[in-house]
Amino acid sequence: MPHQYIRKILEAKVYDVAVETPIHPAPFLSKRLNNTVLLKREDLQPVFSFKIRGAYNKIIQLTEEERAKGVVCASAGNHAQGVALASQHLGIHAVIVMPGTTPEIKYKACQARGAEVVLHGDTFDQALTYAQSLVEEKGLTFIHPYDDPYTIAGQGTIGMEILRQHTGQLDVVFIPVGGGGLAAGVATYIKYLRPDIKVVGVEYEESACLKAALEADERVVLPHVGLFADGVAVAQIGEETFKLCREYLDEVITVSADEICAAIKDIFDDTRSVCEPAGAVGLAGLKKYSTENQLSGQSLMAIASGANINFDRLRYVSERAELGEKREAIIAVTIPEEPGSFKQFCETLGKRNITEFNYRYHDARSARIFVGVQVHPDQMPVENLVGELREHGYPVANFTDNEMAKLHVRHMVGGHSKEVENEVVYRFEFPERPGALLNFLMKLGKRWNISMFHYRNHGAAYGRVAVGLDVPPEDRQHIAGFLEELGYHYCEETTNLAYQAFLG
Repeated sequence: MPHQYIRKILEAKVYDVAVETPIHPAPFLSKRLNNTVLLKREDLQPVFSFKIRGAYNKIIQLTEEERAKGVVCASAGNHAQGVALASQHLGIHAVIVMPGTTPEIKYKACQARGAEVVLHGDTFDQALTYAQSLVEEKGLTFIHPYDDPYTIAGQGTIGMEILRQHTGQLDVVFIPVGGGGLAAGVATYIKYLRPDIKVVGVEYEESACLKAALEADERVVLPHVGLFADGVAVAQIGEETFKLCREYLDEVITVSADEICAAIKDIFDDTRSVCEPAGAVGLAGLKKYSTENQLSGQSLMAIASGANINFDRLRYVSERAELGEKREAIIAVTIPEEPGSFKQFCETLGKRNITEFNYRYHDARSARIFVGVQVHPDQMPVENLVGELREHGYPVANFTDNEMAKLHVRHMVGGHSKEVENEVVYRFEFPERPGALLNFLMKLGKRWNISMFHYRNHGAAYGRVAVGLDVPPEDRQHIAGFLEELGYHYCEETTNLAYQAFLG
């Protein structure tokens, strides 16, 4: 099998439309990690993503008859733009099916390249089903985003460039994994020519379909896929890509949304370029792997795979980057309700900067404050901060890893009405599109009174909501069925400490 793919990679005709992207050093991050950090800049492709390689290499293999009928694909963005540009270059009609939640920047880029864009459904799976129906209905050729030998070979040309451009020491290469096309192609090539180089696949922890497949020793379908890193939001690893990734990846690790946001900031600091979340997954993995394995003096490379980010999402990224870098702590502290207590608390913090301060009257004896504090993972870690405050007699709760606190409570610090006696609290994710919030409220508000609500648009393909419902004890047994009918991913937060401390 490797010989077959090596030949396909060497013969791939990607450079009619793609460019050979440079490898750039990341000096600031290299110094911080005490390793040489390198970035393979696939965000510099004409469509700002590596996907153009695989799409073009597949489409150029089509027969004249297939070209005449046209092509179709389903994609949330990057593959779609690759198919659009490849089809435009070859004079082929392309139909791009995208979920209705796709950011405007992505579908307009496809239209600008002459593709016919169809917005269908809320999820990639719904778009995929519709795209496949067009194959039967109109005779179009389906261009798979990752699970095709020619697509895999096209992405594999990145591995060829890496070994040709960087001939010196190279210890580990980190590759983002969604459906697995990029990882399969690059890992197969690198391990064939340089088996001494370790190749690590990196997945977003809420869409880790390869990790799940490796643990089960077979392809599985994830019950829920987080959409933050939409470019790698895949529920099941590809069939062909799974075979190759299982054989040629040395390891697979996962990273959190906060770690991805921190990596986006690191790429910006070193290159002045802004990657999309999926594009920074590889570097997030590099940082995590380097720290956990205490690497020093090694040469580490991450593929910066794409830069198609909706501008509105930068607000969320900037908020979470410091948390991902472990440079901000989110804590709840109880202080005496008396004159001078704020001043004394700030003096206890010493030279640490306060990034956020929310106050809530608790009772005549005490007050609760929700505080963001600047820390440092080495010199001033959050654990030291919590320990120092407790030594000074302050009751402290660390909410740095509490999603309810970071997403909602920090924007809502208030109180609980005495008239609401039976509040239960849930966090939801729902597809973000015009009218989505109203539709959500219409479905939610038919049965029980809404006692608390927080929603904040992050410019993403999904909305995140915190909801309190006033549900009498005799109705509790009906909640689960009602929430399942809503059809949105949810989790209960009634016992969440952040909610209990400031909103409960």
